[in-house]
Amino acid sequence: MLDVLRINLCSPLTLSFALGVFARLVRSELALPRDLYTGLSIYLLFALGLKGGVELSHSSLASISGPAIVTILLGCLTPVSAYLVLRRLGKFSIADSAGIAAHYGSVSAVTFIAAQQFTNSVGAPAEGFMPTLLTLLEIPGIQVALAIGAFQMSAAAKATGGDSTQQLGRPVKEIMHELLTSRSMLLLVGGLLIGTAVGETGWTPVQPVFEGLFKGLLTIFLLEMGLAAGSRLGDLKQAGVFLLAFGMVMPIIHGTLGAWLGSVAGLSVGGCTVLATMAASASYIAAPPAVRMTLPEANPTFYLTAALAITFPFNLLAGIPIYYEMAKWFCA
Repeated sequence: MLDVLRINLCSPLTLSFALGVFARLVRSELALPRDLYTGLSIYLLFALGLKGGVELSHSSLASISGPAIVTILLGCLTPVSAYLVLRRLGKFSIADSAGIAAHYGSVSAVTFIAAQQFTNSVGAPAEGFMPTLLTLLEIPGIQVALAIGAFQMSAAAKATGGDSTQQLGRPVKEIMHELLTSRSMLLLVGGLLIGTAVGETGWTPVQPVFEGLFKGLLTIFLLEMGLAAGSRLGDLKQAGVFLLAFGMVMPIIHGTLGAWLGSVAGLSVGGCTVLATMAASASYIAAPPAVRMTLPEANPTFYLTAALAITFPFNLLAGIPIYYEMAKWFCA
């Protein structure tokens, strides 16, 4: 596990994020054009959806239906539980609570890969359709948190504004339209449907673009995320201790839930371990662009630091073995 931790923490992805933070600390003029950031966001979200859809086309309905149902259930429960803890115990704002919850409802792809490597090394490989579950978990995990944030901020605006003619609070219909037609939703769901429809035959010609370039473009994206987080590091003084505790305790709670639901769905020990790890992880690929598009008021220092600097290393160092032991216990 120390080797896994070293490899992942010393990867170009994590080090690029650190470079962005460092650039802001030394007040460098380094900055990425906004159009480039938007383009990278579109690419990453669409690539995740496409790959998940291709994997889905390989699986039978009977084998994946149960795990898919519990995965979607997890995607609804984890952002709600995270939001309630952050809002009521952490006293975060609505936007920050929803923004962080979206990251903890979503999945860290690097942690997912590390969990698969771990289960293979202990002789308990996971089912082949786990990448599909990753995509299925991404969609509700992000959108439920964003919906909570949008509705709560609208209600708060109405309560403080008094006169509805000031249009401080938006109608439910308008909020739902924005969420269901948002860029992140269309790219993830659309990519999943397209990948399922074209299968391996249609995936092969575009694979060099959507898989071969993925890690390289993700590295640039994380540089931008580091720049965004580094510019607001001073905000950590407001909630640093709580975020540290949240980033280690919440994954264990979500991981326990994931391992139990995986066993209920009939997954193997390896499959339960990977599903638990996905539920326990915090995204820094799909969630950051979705949150920045829908909840620009959310502080990126909070959600990026919690996901990357706390939960990510915790899961790699101690979380995955814990979820494996949980999976063995639930599957016994």
